[in-house]
Amino acid sequence: CVCACECVCVSKRERERVGEEPDAPNGKVELRKKVTLLQGISIIIGTIIGAGIFISPKGILKNSGSVGMSLVVWIVCGVLSLFGALSYAELGTSIQKSGGHYTYILEAFGPQMAFIRLWADLIAIRPAGLAVISLAFGQYILEPIFMPCGVPEIAIKLATSIGITSVMYLNSMSTSWTNRIQIFLTFSKLLAIAIIIVPGLYMLFKGETKNFENAFEVSNIKLTGLPLAFYSGMYAYAGWFYLNFVTEEVENPEKTVPLAICISMAIVTFCYVLTNVAYYTVMSAEELLASQAVAVTFAGKMMGNFSVAVPVFVALSCFGSMNGCLFAFSRMFYVASREGHLPEVLSMIHVRRHTPLAAVLVLYPMTVFQLFVGDIYSLLNFMSFLRWLFIGVAVLGLIYMRYTRPDMPRPFKVPLFIPAIFSFTCFFMVFLSLYSDPVNTGIGFAISLTGIPAYYIFIVFDRRPKWLQDGLGNTLPSLRRHLKAFTRHHCENHTYSWHMDSID
Repeated sequence: CVCACECVCVSKRERERVGEEPDAPNGKVELRKKVTLLQGISIIIGTIIGAGIFISPKGILKNSGSVGMSLVVWIVCGVLSLFGALSYAELGTSIQKSGGHYTYILEAFGPQMAFIRLWADLIAIRPAGLAVISLAFGQYILEPIFMPCGVPEIAIKLATSIGITSVMYLNSMSTSWTNRIQIFLTFSKLLAIAIIIVPGLYMLFKGETKNFENAFEVSNIKLTGLPLAFYSGMYAYAGWFYLNFVTEEVENPEKTVPLAICISMAIVTFCYVLTNVAYYTVMSAEELLASQAVAVTFAGKMMGNFSVAVPVFVALSCFGSMNGCLFAFSRMFYVASREGHLPEVLSMIHVRRHTPLAAVLVLYPMTVFQLFVGDIYSLLNFMSFLRWLFIGVAVLGLIYMRYTRPDMPRPFKVPLFIPAIFSFTCFFMVFLSLYSDPVNTGIGFAISLTGIPAYYIFIVFDRRPKWLQDGLGNTLPSLRRHLKAFTRHHCENHTYSWHMDSID
């Protein structure tokens, strides 16, 4: 029995209006279904396409050894990512709950494994990932101002803090405006990619093909490096699962989720492959590997002074990734709180704005703290393999539930070979991480295992240490009473009322 509370201040007129909402029967406050097909596509594309394709899409070329083989790897990784996305489309339509990986692992393998995934996300992966994307935003939004000099580190961190704060504010205030801005930023990314693809293909059709000569030369292909090339490619496509974090807010999820996923993956694969073709048309493989920012080098060759605009497009791309990621993460924390795995306050919804305010804001202090204090990139190295481990476990859960829950409604169903191939790919990438970097991977694995004692201390009530039971038993009810008293007093002074809805 889990208690989920919604507490906010709302005027009488607003309270009456909320009671009449068609998606809030009996005055119940919940997240509204506001994510349409176009908004779903923008969430997926907007989070997949970050700064990487503009700045350093060279990990695949470096490890594959040839231009032709690198393009093959981009295409194959797009197909493999589509397999994963289709598997998640089945999971999202059969388990119509928000939360993504966490929810699917919870349904398939139970609360302990789901909590370990949640724990790793909360203490390290999500704050560090958001901080890294935000740092790229801070870097590139200031670059045109400081050109040709470097951007001071303190200026980058201040701009990054402003970016994080604005994204947090936007997600706290309105789901509709969050989605509208995400659509605008997604079209900005696609415009930036089109600015690269169109002149590149124009040069290709004019006969600039010298960089494609001997594209599949066998002597240059590195068979030992191909696994690392696929690892880089799969990482570039990561983000196709973010719509599954907000399933409860998707209109007609049985049709919208699979359609949004398929359209998004087709667009992203098409853009990635053609962008690299454009790069190779204008730049040799050696020039591309030597460039610190490939899109800037490309624009400098093709567009002259217009290359100054490239950092602005990169910054907008990063801002879109920040916005989409936070929108998805907050729903995972909201669902985890509803399931009793996080504090009850994180399942509270603002009555008027219908946003999970506390779940949005919980990442803010941790992200800013890591931004100014922590070694973010080392932390990401420790934890990056866990992403593929738990995605593989979630997709394995799809296969497992085909046999343990055969009668589960499945509006969208994929052939079993699709999740089988993709889960094998995920576990192969985990093995590759262990093989190529055993120390950092081992540290990350150890950090995630701290979720096991945390689960028994904070979740399994009967096994809490007596001192902790006594402390929590005395402290939490007192805090709750003070919070309610304070909020009642605040609301009465502003002719507002207290709204709390307990759900078993």
